[in-house]
Amino acid sequence: MHKAVLLDTSFFLRFLNDNDPLFKNADSYFRYFIQNDIIMMILTISIAEYCVGGDVHELPLRNLQIVPFNLDHSKKTGEFAKIVFQNKNMLKLKDRNIIPNDTKLFAQADCEKAIEFYLSSDTKSQKIYNLLKKEISPKFNFIDLNIPYNKTFGVLDL
Repeated sequence: MHKAVLLDTSFFLRFLNDNDPLFKNADSYFRYFIQNDIIMMILTISIAEYCVGGDVHELPLRNLQIVPFNLDHSKKTGEFAKIVFQNKNMLKLKDRNIIPNDTKLFAQADCEKAIEFYLSSDTKSQKIYNLLKKEISPKFNFIDLNIPYNKTFGVLDL
């Protein structure tokens, strides 16, 4: 089974805007994944979020596997959301809808066997991941888009 990465909405907002400060990092990750046969996945939830301000045809769908939300993802979302709600005050997240966004995305990443990485520039999302990692240790690793791919994967940027 090939490794896979789940790309969240924040990744595409940066990748599809060459004026964004994180565009170069997003573009480098995208190229790295293609060159290393790492499957790139996008969730239907992320597509919906992207379509709030963009068009689905802007997404590089030919390079992505689309993952729909299913019953297993729903059950895992409930487990994750319970932990997050019990610790919400500790996270200091103001005006953050947790179930509709983060816990659904993380649940899908945890349920899908091939997904080893979750790539995002969302620092609030990373706080939630860190809580889940401490409590139940999801099987995937969070990659911060602010960190260049060569530092994340320990390779030379040639």
